[in-house]
Amino acid sequence: MLQGNAKFEINGNQLIVEAEPKKDFFVSPVDGSVTANAAFVYEEITGDFVCRARISLEHKSMFDAGVLLAMQDDTHWAKACFEMGDYGFKSVCTVMTNGVSDDCNGITVEGDAIWLQLARTGNVFSVHYSLDGEHYFMARLCSMPFVDTLKVGFEAQSPTGDGGKRYFTDFAIEKHGLADPRMGR
Repeated sequence: MLQGNAKFEINGNQLIVEAEPKKDFFVSPVDGSVTANAAFVYEEITGDFVCRARISLEHKSMFDAGVLLAMQDDTHWAKACFEMGDYGFKSVCTVMTNGVSDDCNGITVEGDAIWLQLARTGNVFSVHYSLDGEHYFMARLCSMPFVDTLKVGFEAQSPTGDGGKRYFTDFAIEKHGLADPRMGR
């Protein structure tokens, strides 16, 4: 399914989602404003899941990102982002939103691609990143008391920019949790 008006296509093992200009999912902790309008390709998943992909894009503007997203509604979600940060560097960013978003920059990424994984095991959500698609490292581990059925998938955002294509290669949503959420497997 698709949320938003953006276009998407699947070419073999690659999902391409077009980010629309000035679109995002974020609930500001500063003023409480809600933005929930970015392009989002998803399926509804009940229970545990592991969502992963190699994400690549040309980061042109602040907060341009390719995102793995698990969403309950407009003010409750978990995001794993490959994003251009406030200070002009690309990073793994996690945004957990339980009424209000938090926003946490992780490792700096030198290249134009990285593997990300977002998983749910019960009410534990974990985000992992990988430089090679084989060895994953934890970026975030938290408890989010969400409903059983969530929209899970791939989001393209450009909240301050003019949009652009986001590439999700070897994308997958598996319907199981992780034996070890800290280790990502």
